[in-house]
Amino acid sequence: MVMFLFLVVALAVVVAAVTLAVVGGGASGPLPEAAPERLQDPLPPDRPVDREDVESLRFPVAPRGYRMADVDDALGRLGAELAERDARIADLESALAGARAAAAHVRMEKTDHPDHPEDRR
Repeated sequence: MVMFLFLVVALAVVVAAVTLAVVGGGASGPLPEAAPERLQDPLPPDRPVDREDVESLRFPVAPRGYRMADVDDALGRLGAELAERDARIADLESALAGARAAAAHVRMEKTDHPDHPEDRR
């Protein structure tokens, strides 16, 4: 019988606590929505990204990991800059190969024409 009374009192305390929490919490209204955490130091928009920018890049933690939009923006920016640099490197390598071919052609012409006035010196 003592155990039964203890359970009834415990149940009454739990019901009273839940009721007070629901009724008491309703007076101030619901909590305002928290602003989502945003990327604090995004990649610089006014200059190319360098190694230090990538190493210092930290994404804010979201409920399920990282904010996908922040990660997608950063990866898109890095991908575009890498593609631009790859294209620039290919252009420079092509120009260098053309310059080397032209220099080799000039050397071959000089050896083929020993009567050239510059070769008489």
